[in-house]
Amino acid sequence: MTGSISTATIVVWGGFVLAFVLGFVANRANFCTMGAISDIMHMGHWGRMRMWLLAIAVAIIGASVLSGLGLVDLSKSIYPRPRLAWLSALVGGLTFGIGMTLAGGCANKNLLRIGSGSLRSLVVLVFIGISAYMTIKGLFGQWRVDYLDRFAIDLTAHGFKGQDLPTLLAQATGIAPKTALALIAAVLGGGLIAFVFADPRFRGNPTQVATGILIGLVVTAGWYVSGHLGYGENPDTMEMVFFATNTRAAESMSFVAPLAYTLELLMLWTDKSLTMSFGIATALGVMLGAAVWAFANGKFHLEAFASVRDTRDHLIGAVMMGFGGVTALGCTIGQGISGVSTLALGSFLAIGSIVAGSVLTMKYQLWREEDA
Repeated sequence: MTGSISTATIVVWGGFVLAFVLGFVANRANFCTMGAISDIMHMGHWGRMRMWLLAIAVAIIGASVLSGLGLVDLSKSIYPRPRLAWLSALVGGLTFGIGMTLAGGCANKNLLRIGSGSLRSLVVLVFIGISAYMTIKGLFGQWRVDYLDRFAIDLTAHGFKGQDLPTLLAQATGIAPKTALALIAAVLGGGLIAFVFADPRFRGNPTQVATGILIGLVVTAGWYVSGHLGYGENPDTMEMVFFATNTRAAESMSFVAPLAYTLELLMLWTDKSLTMSFGIATALGVMLGAAVWAFANGKFHLEAFASVRDTRDHLIGAVMMGFGGVTALGCTIGQGISGVSTLALGSFLAIGSIVAGSVLTMKYQLWREEDA
């Protein structure tokens, strides 16, 4: 038991420290995927989008290096599994994208805002957590299973061991799996880096460049902490397990389901079967990292809802994010960076739907304002 406690502690504290770094640098650079989409649509400015894409590129390359060296088996995460729940990825992603736009930011952005004193974001995160929990184990979960998850493609029936692009390429062409991994990581990661740094304005912004690189490295390190340091033999069952992860699989940064588990732990604190996990620790780490930066730079101030309409939109958005984030298996960080870094096909479907949902909502909001 001593060994298992020690390993779990390493995983929890490792996740907390990494998330603290993420919260600190993301708050400093105003990192926000919804904000990046808004910048493009309303101002034609790609700075924050390039920052996000750089984080994705670094995470793809970093995770692929870990996988290629045999340090982490990404097939043991939730993303590349051979059952491709395509409808859940599409509907969940679209719902999350609409929700994050109504709520003025994704789960990660609201964690950052809490660190800066936003009471509005505190309410949003509570509702995300409630909705996410309902989608995991409650009423929304029944809808998800009955009407969405059942529409899936079992890739094993077609001879494929997983839904990640390297596995699909290797089995379709006969090339070595490590060659396929290196090829796809180089093409996607290298292509994104080339696109990102093609803009001289972005190259001249060291804050955004450093933030994109650091967030990508944080996601990579998250895989190492949970998938390597946290993978070992359970002394009670003698089975190889992942310690301190809610999914019982390798994890990296993701912030929707962990909010549900955070609420569960707080409400059922005396239930000894519930313990601090990697995901819960990362949510707390982002908030504290953002708070340290905000206090150090005089940016901490209390903030509330502006109006009844503002409250309504944020609450609706929060509920949609909770449902969508669990259904799609992640958020703009959970699928957009962590999931995509595994090169899983479902992750690309999910993040494409998240962006589409956000764009459509912004277009509707703009039309509503012009028509008013």
